[in-house]
Amino acid sequence: MQIDQIQLGDLTPEQFLRDYWQKRPLLIRQAIPDFESPITPDELAGLACEEGVESRLILERDGKTPWEVRHGPFSETTFADLPETHWTLLVQEVNRHVPEIADLMDRFNFVPAWRVDDLMISYAAPEGSVGAHLDSYDVFLLQAYGQRRWQISHDCGEFIPDLALRILQQFSPEQEWVLEAGDMLYLPPNIAHHGVAVGECMTFSIGFLAPSHREMVADYVQMMTDQQYDEQARYADPDLTLPEQVGEIAPDALAKIREVIRQLPLTDAAIDQWFGRFITESRAGNSYELPEEAYDLDTWWQDFADYGFLRRAARTAFITQAQGALLFIEGQLFELSAELAFAAPLLSGQRDFSYEEFGKQIPPALAELLCDWCNRGWFYFYDEEEE
Repeated sequence: MQIDQIQLGDLTPEQFLRDYWQKRPLLIRQAIPDFESPITPDELAGLACEEGVESRLILERDGKTPWEVRHGPFSETTFADLPETHWTLLVQEVNRHVPEIADLMDRFNFVPAWRVDDLMISYAAPEGSVGAHLDSYDVFLLQAYGQRRWQISHDCGEFIPDLALRILQQFSPEQEWVLEAGDMLYLPPNIAHHGVAVGECMTFSIGFLAPSHREMVADYVQMMTDQQYDEQARYADPDLTLPEQVGEIAPDALAKIREVIRQLPLTDAAIDQWFGRFITESRAGNSYELPEEAYDLDTWWQDFADYGFLRRAARTAFITQAQGALLFIEGQLFELSAELAFAAPLLSGQRDFSYEEFGKQIPPALAELLCDWCNRGWFYFYDEEEE
């Protein structure tokens, strides 16, 4: 299925990456001309009432405190009791729940897929806002419905203390625009911005992964510790002799400690495999819908032929090897042989596969893997009319 790339005004993707990506903001009028949202405000509210969907309500006024934050899932009566103005509903990872939203994210394929995090949707009542704030990652703010006034500033100060939200105490706007449906604002990290609804509106926020150095190192050490070290092994010194200075950490003790720490792998191969796992693992608590009955290879092929289309639901990435490829799905590693390596860029570079085109390329070993991945909910079949 061919997905049209997002329009970047007069810029080519190469020019955008060279001149704007992680450098300066860019307003793009009609990035998607005549855009119509794949989801309505009522459908978004319904999604926020479901278990397993991360959602928040932000009440600037009329809450228990200024900028009160309530967490979903919500009941239908929650929305009936809200004030007429100054509130916002935020729903995370809508791309996991609405296929058309996942398709929309594919329009940003000029950025490596592993960098894309999720698509959050913000519905705001008139004058609704989440306050002046900044993000530590790149974001595209696509106006989906109604109008929103955006103001930005490069001058960032302190945050208001004792709030659940990180709202800036001082915000002096340098530029301002009103976005209509189809317009989009790109913001690099750490640009202060403040969006206020002009009437009711809906905004799609496409965010990008930007893990901190501390987070990456901590995760690497934890994963390698779990793999490398026996939980029962402890420091031991059966060759201990009488110390010359009781307070000294002696050279022979330090040598033992260094030996333990140096068991932590720091090879390129170990780091590469860790990062593929790390960057494709979804948020904690996420789960996938499993088939009603587990597939065997025969029933898998039959359903593929009957439905006609296979869709990837999970996060994927791959690393090319001299012989084969490493394919990462939901934090797990699958080593593909040279025969199957062709599948790595296909399975991580597109979302939908037809039986007529893709099915004929599938060797038996890959079919077995895909059958297993369907049983985990990472892939699923669909009829084109259903989507």
